[in-house]
Amino acid sequence: MPTFKFQFAQTMLFAIEEINNSTDLLPGNVNTSSNSDTLCTKPVQVQAIVGETSSSPSTAIGTLIGPFHIPLVSRYPSFLRTIPSDYYQSRALAQLVKHFGWTWVGAVRTNDDYGNNGMATFTETAEQLGVCLEYSVSFFRTDSTEKIHKVIETIQASTSKVIVAFVSHLDMDVLIHEMANYNLTGYQWVGSESWISDSQIAVVDKNHILDGAIGVSIPNTHVSGLREFILDVRPLRSLNNDLYKEFWETLFSCKFKHEKSDENYRECTGQEDLTGVENSFTDMSLMPIFNNVYKGVYAVAHALHEILGCGKICNNNIHFKTKEGEEVYFNENGDPAAKYEVINWQPRENGIVDFITVVNLLLLQVPVSMCSEKCPPGTRKVLQKGKPVCCHDCIGCAEGEMNAVTCVRCPPESWSNERRDACVKKEAVFLSYNEIMGILLTTAALFGTCVTAIVTIIFYKNRKTPLVRANNSELSFLLLFSLTLCFLCSLTFIGQPSKWSCMLRHTAFGITFVLCLSCVLGKTMVVLMAFKATLPGRNLMKWFGPTQQRLSVLAFTLVQVIICILWLSISPPFPSKNLKEFKEKIILECALGSAVGFWSVLGYIGLLAVLCFVFAFLARKLPDNFNEAKFITFSMLIFCAVWITFIPAYVSSPGNFSVAVEIFAILASTFGLLICIFIPKCYIMLLKPEKNTKKHMMGKGFVENQLQSKQKLTQGASARFIACEIEFHNVPQETCQNQMSEMHPKRDY
Repeated sequence: MPTFKFQFAQTMLFAIEEINNSTDLLPGNVNTSSNSDTLCTKPVQVQAIVGETSSSPSTAIGTLIGPFHIPLVSRYPSFLRTIPSDYYQSRALAQLVKHFGWTWVGAVRTNDDYGNNGMATFTETAEQLGVCLEYSVSFFRTDSTEKIHKVIETIQASTSKVIVAFVSHLDMDVLIHEMANYNLTGYQWVGSESWISDSQIAVVDKNHILDGAIGVSIPNTHVSGLREFILDVRPLRSLNNDLYKEFWETLFSCKFKHEKSDENYRECTGQEDLTGVENSFTDMSLMPIFNNVYKGVYAVAHALHEILGCGKICNNNIHFKTKEGEEVYFNENGDPAAKYEVINWQPRENGIVDFITVVNLLLLQVPVSMCSEKCPPGTRKVLQKGKPVCCHDCIGCAEGEMNAVTCVRCPPESWSNERRDACVKKEAVFLSYNEIMGILLTTAALFGTCVTAIVTIIFYKNRKTPLVRANNSELSFLLLFSLTLCFLCSLTFIGQPSKWSCMLRHTAFGITFVLCLSCVLGKTMVVLMAFKATLPGRNLMKWFGPTQQRLSVLAFTLVQVIICILWLSISPPFPSKNLKEFKEKIILECALGSAVGFWSVLGYIGLLAVLCFVFAFLARKLPDNFNEAKFITFSMLIFCAVWITFIPAYVSSPGNFSVAVEIFAILASTFGLLICIFIPKCYIMLLKPEKNTKKHMMGKGFVENQLQSKQKLTQGASARFIACEIEFHNVPQETCQNQMSEMHPKRDY
């Protein structure tokens, strides 16, 4: 007979003796001091049965005693039982597995009601918690060796490292014996209460297959006097039967004297002492089960006590306290309150296993058991076809997405980092003074401003020379001033856009360029009209005098000012964030507001540039001595080429490169005007001063060439007079006439 069954029997005897010796519970028994008249004289009849410990035998017993209405106190759900329902244990095991993150587990169960029902509940709960079963196999201790080996082979072939064993202690004993022939170490076992706290299983596990096992167990309890009663074997010594001998020989590892004694065992004397002996009989690891037997006997006693004392109306609910203060009661399903402890097997150096009640689960060294590794940050799960939901592949999130389970699009102003595990704010970029492109453009603008200032100084120092006076000095100085503004307005395009900078940059650019082109147009028209006039006697130059030139520049510029005012009033430029140009950056730029306003400003500049080019082209063959139309033609060619190229480049340039293109166009066209119109004059004034004289300006060759080109002139008209009016446009007409008469007295002016 297994030792634990003897311990169960001893526990039952202990409880019965306590009840029989009690004066409060069933006081009319034979061991009380009551009168003999109250003693029971009816025939002995079984009032209740305590046991069996397992579910399947309880089913058979219940079927047999059902017709006799004999109550059964056991562990099967249809009876009163002192151990919690396996329903709660199964759910607790599923929660335990989930707690440690084991999503890929195998399952082994006893092929009876205990194992099948328990595993069914575990599987249902586990699936709800996101835990997948790789396999679920069953066996029974009476199965053939081949069938049990198939269970072991299934475990070996699996990839899961966690095994949930909903197995009775007898079946676990058989399984451990068979697994001893296989190398099954490295698995994390999760056990049901039937075997997880059984020290005999640990003794059988000589290969330490179950080391580190964890599971739920009935809370450990103490029943005063029970251990001493179980270990008191004195009553057994009076027994002279085979049962006693077998038990005694097993307990002390000896043999009573037989005719054929085994020399490997020592002889039993019958007087052996249990003091200091450590074996299965002295092991009290099953004390929680002993306590359940103890409570079961008391439950029957209390029920009988209630029946004997209640008369016709009895309370169906039993609720009492043990002598240790533990409450015992049954709910409507015949179940006690569900209470469990988490037990962990921790082997010692001497090979003995300690059953440690886990207070903090996080203190354990947790193995990993998953069908697929957890997806790293920046990836998402994709289920593997035909496999459980716990099996998946990890695919990287796309750009602009993050997370580890489901890739989520980042907000518009954020972007995923390199690991795709977080959204970070996009970098805001704009053409800055600190970056190389900004530095180069700023340097070019300041250089152009300085060159323009130097040219202005040269012209101012030579303002009374014929070359400066012959090229309309007033418009020249105004043109130099407008060129300076053009260089400086390019700086407004650099830096972080703001409300005012956006409005200033485009309007300043439009107005300064129109001022510049108005000056060029005025200079070109004066030259052209002076030399193309067919009736000089009618004095057409009076319509192109200084006042008229100023008014024309003002009028042309005023048109652009009106366009800019309308643009700013209706829909002005404003700072905006371009989120589409670059995925990982925010482009801070100036939105145009009204596109019509922007292209109207550019269109008006283009119109003036075309007029300047046409007039300069018509005047390109006029006398070279003081004619700047040829240089204006070149400058307008450069200007138009730059801005015609600018339009497609501006439209196609991404982000802040479009700003750089616009600045480059401004600087290139401004440098073109400065170099083509003023540098040749500076060259003469600085390096060829001999050519900067009135005689050179009005030489004989000049007059002859001019007269040949003016064959249509009537009434003695002379290019000398026209030249005088151009050079000395601020001198009265009579002065020019007198000067020309002195030089050529025979001609009529």
